[in-house]
Amino acid sequence: MSDTSSTRIGFRDAWLTLAKERENVVFVSTDSLLVVRGEPFLQEFPERIVELGISEQNGVGVASGLASSGLVPYICTYAGFMTMRACEQMRTFVSYPNLKVRFVGANGGLHGGNREGVSHQFTEDVGIVRGMPNFTVLCPADGDQVYEAMLASADIDGPVYIRIGSGREERVFPKGTSFEIGKIRTMVDEGDDVALFAHGFVLNRVLEAAKRLKEEGITAKVVEVATIKPLDSEGIVHVLQKTGCAVTIEDHTIINGLGSAIAEVIAEKQPAHLVRLGLQDVYGESGHPEELLDAYGMSVTDIVNAAKRAVENKIR
Repeated sequence: MSDTSSTRIGFRDAWLTLAKERENVVFVSTDSLLVVRGEPFLQEFPERIVELGISEQNGVGVASGLASSGLVPYICTYAGFMTMRACEQMRTFVSYPNLKVRFVGANGGLHGGNREGVSHQFTEDVGIVRGMPNFTVLCPADGDQVYEAMLASADIDGPVYIRIGSGREERVFPKGTSFEIGKIRTMVDEGDDVALFAHGFVLNRVLEAAKRLKEEGITAKVVEVATIKPLDSEGIVHVLQKTGCAVTIEDHTIINGLGSAIAEVIAEKQPAHLVRLGLQDVYGESGHPEELLDAYGMSVTDIVNAAKRAVENKIR
C-alpha cells in the first residue's frame, strides 16, 4: 500500500473526537498548534486551548496542574523538545504523581525529521520515556492507528506517551483497524524460522522483507510491538518459543528501545538469538526519510540479511 496516512492528522482528528465527547479534554500548546494542523481546535474549542509559546518545561508544568484539577490535557510538540528539554518535569510533576497527562511526540525517528535535520530528528525518545515508572508508551504505525491509539488510551490512568511522525507516513493497516494496548500483533505468519519484531514507520519494509525471505525459503513471522510499555512479554515468549531467533527493527537507537525490550525478555524468560537493527549508537543526518532508513541499516536487504544471520545462530 502506497497511500499516505498522516500521524499528525490522526492525532488531530482523534483529539477533536474526544473533545466533542468529553468536556474535560484540553490541549496544551507550546507554539505547536500548527505542528498538528490544529486550526480546527481554535475554531471548535478555543476555550480549551492553552497557548504558552516555546516553553516546553512550562507546558508540562501547566499540564500537570490541569491534570491535578480533573482535566485531561494533551500536550503535543516535537518529541525531543518534550522528552529531553522537559524530561525532569515529565518525571517529577507527571510520572511521579502518576497524573493523567497525554504526551504526543512528533518527528519520532529519522523518518520524522527529514525537513529539519538532526536537531529535529528524535531517535532517543522511546528509551527516555520507557525508563519512567507509570508511563504507557505507544508507537502506532500510521495515522489511522494513531487515531485508534488515542481513543484506546483515553481512559488509562496515569501518563501516556504516543509517538507520531512528520505527517508523511505510509498507510500500514486498513482504516478502522483496532488498536489493542498491551498486546503484540502478528501481521504475517509464514512459519517458524525467524521472528521480525517491529513498530512504527518501518513496518512496510519489514513486510516486504518477509516476502523476500519466503522466496528464499525462509519463513518469518512479522510481529508488531506497538505497545513498548507495558510490554506483552507473554506474547513475545510465545513467539520466541517457536522461532528460537529474532530480529528487531526500529526507527530509534537500539539502546533502551524495542531491541533492548526484546533482549530483556530473552535474557529473563526465553533464550533466543537476537539481531537488533536501528541506529547503532550514532546520530542521524538530514535526508529523505526512506534513504536515511536505508543508510542506517534498515533497508529491506538489511532486514533480510539480519534474518539470515539470526537463523544461522538460532538457539534450539
